[in-house]
Amino acid sequence: MLNTLAAAGYVEKKPGTKLFRLTLKVTDLGFNAIARMDLRDIARPVLRRLVQQTGEAASLGILKDGDIIYVERVRAGHTRLGVDIRIGTTIPAYCSTIGHSLLAFLPEDLVAATLDATPTSEHLPIMPMGRERVLAHLSEVRERGYAFSESFIAEGLLILAVPVLDGDGIGTAAVSIAAPKVRIGAEEMVATALEPIRAAAGDIAAALAANGTVLSGYG
Repeated sequence: MLNTLAAAGYVEKKPGTKLFRLTLKVTDLGFNAIARMDLRDIARPVLRRLVQQTGEAASLGILKDGDIIYVERVRAGHTRLGVDIRIGTTIPAYCSTIGHSLLAFLPEDLVAATLDATPTSEHLPIMPMGRERVLAHLSEVRERGYAFSESFIAEGLLILAVPVLDGDGIGTAAVSIAAPKVRIGAEEMVATALEPIRAAAGDIAAALAANGTVLSGYG
């Protein structure tokens, strides 16, 4: 266990001894946990309001390596969607609408690093997605300011996602809502839900800026 922690950079061996000591990298674990707790506390009431406004399930995700991690989620009543998403669920960033909404507003080097990373999620896209297709889609998302498409990992779902931007216009998280196609059409969903979800993303961004929370999930 100690050798594993040493390889990860969390402990180091004291020269000339068989003893180990903690490194400063350990503080990253605490700071990241605190940041996520702050983020959940901030996001929860905003997502609840978004669900009330749209009638659809709402989620907040952040980027970690090649995955999007869902850090908060509010269901719309007892509605079950085609994929079981809960707090802590990961999905590949390159083949998810919420992932595209965030990647489109990251620097090119971070986008490249994300696409090069191997996702840990078991969820796989229904249809293969090459790098060129992903980059082309990100360009479209960046131009219009939001991502909207049928789910890449579950059939019959429409996903609308908007990035949470920091003061420099860089994506730090993303808000999404999901709705079954049998209940709402694409045009109606964008027309009725885009402004509420944009407002929700803006509220979360403003609250993060006000309390000084900095997310660092791009590792």
